Amino acid sequence: MMYSSRRKPVLYFKEERRFLSSKCTIYKLFALCMVLVLVSLLWLQLSCSGEMSSAVHDDRRITQQQQQPPCPNSQPSAVDNLSWGSHKLALIVPFRERFEELLVFVPFMHTFLNKKKIRHKILIINQVDHYRFNRASLINVGYLESGNDTDYLAMHDVDLLPLNEALDYGFPEEGPFHVASPELHPLYHYKTYVGGILLLTKRHYYMCNGMSNRFWGWGREDDEFYRRLRKAELQLFRPSGITTGYKTFHHIHDPAWRKRDQKRVAAQKQEQFKVDPEGGLTNLLYQVESRQEMTISGAPCTVINTKLECDQNQTPWCVLA
Repeated sequence: MMYSSRRKPVLYFKEERRFLSSKCTIYKLFALCMVLVLVSLLWLQLSCSGEMSSAVHDDRRITQQQQQPPCPNSQPSAVDNLSWGSHKLALIVPFRERFEELLVFVPFMHTFLNKKKIRHKILIINQVDHYRFNRASLINVGYLESGNDTDYLAMHDVDLLPLNEALDYGFPEEGPFHVASPELHPLYHYKTYVGGILLLTKRHYYMCNGMSNRFWGWGREDDEFYRRLRKAELQLFRPSGITTGYKTFHHIHDPAWRKRDQKRVAAQKQEQFKVDPEGGLTNLLYQVESRQEMTISGAPCTVINTKLECDQNQTPWCVLA
């Protein structure tokens, strides 16, 4: 391949005028032309060979770089350091279309838990169907999909970040531990509140039959779960000795930007205050569309794309008319 910017070599001959004028014949001119052509071809071949060799070398180097997987963080992950203890946390995040918050949440929580030497994995349960958001059902999915390598879970909102390192995320052996207690949560302060961040063992979650699947849209599923905790006779624990008050957490939700679905459709207004005696893990209907392992700023997480199913004869408010 010839490059337009490349300069061709120029050959100089001494006494060229005298040579041509005195003994110039047609054969000598032909021979001279052939020599010039051969020299030009030889130079061109050497030049192109050098360029091609350099190009092949560059291509091989690029190909080798492309074959190497991207590595946003060269530091090894510490999410499963066995020296930190025998327990492992499944951090379950019910999620839909709040990517700006997720980009902040995952690396923040990964760093926070590593500092506290909490073995963990972060599960983003992403609702991809066309029904209204169902936080409780997504947490049920997270419990079922969390694997046998974890023995307790955190029901964790994506917009709530713990700022006080004294907050306990350890194994709640004695009973459910409400990290975002009413005395500390920046918004919700009523005594029966158990939302935001709640830790409990998998055994205790199973004893409650998980959470009710009847709550489509925003709110009330935590209040119903509080009643399940009482029915299962589980003692609820909350933080003590935390002096940061309502500044203990950073609430990154912007209500002006992301409106919550607080509509109450059909009989939903009456049903939202009732206890669901049978529903939960036993009647959960869902499909896992895909699982994706990813890192955000070096922090690993698993995104479980989930399609929930709705029996509209039982809960017609799963869709907005």
